[in-house]
Amino acid sequence: MSKPKPFAISKEVVWEAYQRVRANKGAAGVDEQSIAEFEQNLKGNLYRIWNRMSSGCYFPPPVRMVEIPKKSGGVRTLGVPTVSDRVAQTVVKLYLEPVVEPVFHPDSYGYRPGRSALQAVGVCRERCWKRDWVIDLDIKNFFDSLPWDLTLKAVTHHTDQKWILLYVQRWLAAPLQREDGSLVARDRGSPQGSAISPLLANLFLHYCFDSWMVRTFPGVWFERYCDDSVVHCRSERQARFIRDAIARRLAECGLELNEAKSHIVYCKDDDRRGSYEQEQFDFLGYTFRPRRSKNRWGKYFVNFTPAMSNAAGKAIRHEIRTWRINMRSDKTLEDLARMFNVIVQGWINFYGRFYKAQMYPTLRHINEYLVRWARRKYKRLKHHDRHARQFLAAVARREPGLFAHWRVGLRP
Repeated sequence: MSKPKPFAISKEVVWEAYQRVRANKGAAGVDEQSIAEFEQNLKGNLYRIWNRMSSGCYFPPPVRMVEIPKKSGGVRTLGVPTVSDRVAQTVVKLYLEPVVEPVFHPDSYGYRPGRSALQAVGVCRERCWKRDWVIDLDIKNFFDSLPWDLTLKAVTHHTDQKWILLYVQRWLAAPLQREDGSLVARDRGSPQGSAISPLLANLFLHYCFDSWMVRTFPGVWFERYCDDSVVHCRSERQARFIRDAIARRLAECGLELNEAKSHIVYCKDDDRRGSYEQEQFDFLGYTFRPRRSKNRWGKYFVNFTPAMSNAAGKAIRHEIRTWRINMRSDKTLEDLARMFNVIVQGWINFYGRFYKAQMYPTLRHINEYLVRWARRKYKRLKHHDRHARQFLAAVARREPGLFAHWRVGLRP
């Protein structure tokens, strides 16, 4: 008779964790093992994870460090755990998330089941119409600065499962490994890219920010998507007071308000007179600012509303360039549609929700690449830009649903 394990962890939960990791895909960690390679001995690998976690002897390997350039300069450090470690982290998430999820604030939207960035943008838009001032908050290097002691205190408050606390401690302390193999020790933070980090971040910020806001400033609206937050105020004076209070609160919790990126914004529209230094802000890929809109009677007015940000448009145009559509003369139009429609439809679904006209000039770039593709593929069109456009326009009339952006009227 086998000796019982110190910790009762369900094999079914380990299997569910693997299914989620597989669905999320992701790169290999420091062991260079892909998901496909992990699956070559799937049963053995999953048993090993369950056995070690149940025995209390699971120790996470280092996390592969990847540096991504920031648009504003500098780099953002991401951590890529191994496939096995992502499965183990997801096991803990599956046990911990149902316990903490009911406690979270309704205006916390990031990385939560049934909640989305678009919901946060929609609620923010409505509240900007009702309150004149906004605090656009940015926490300096949040994931690199997350205090371990307060994070573990929050986890302990919600579970008496010692193994959950044990493994959270080990994941927080796991070193980063550079590309040259050298290790980077840490004494705070939780790597972006790990399966458990978003849940730990939400749990920490629930106590650091959400609950504190409810106690200290009842009736003040806010939306938070992980570490990205917007607070709505009735006056500039109130906004300044609350911003300073938030800065002190973050300092108490071991964090720092990024003064250079945190702004007080005036939500200017036709009914709000005067001007202010800041009259726009970015939130979740959307820029909120005064825009010319048309009401149901056809009358134009200025409305403070979100639309796809310039930064998002620039990123999409860069992605489209990397596809090198014009160089794929070996492909048919149907091939190109199959290759890229899912991605383009995702952009349309997200950035087309609010003020979708802002998105159209960016997606029209696809047509320009298709024209160049046609000129390269067909000799009769090689030196005739106008004829290539007429050719594509004829295809679009016959098959208006072939490309995702054609379906919303962006035909050649």
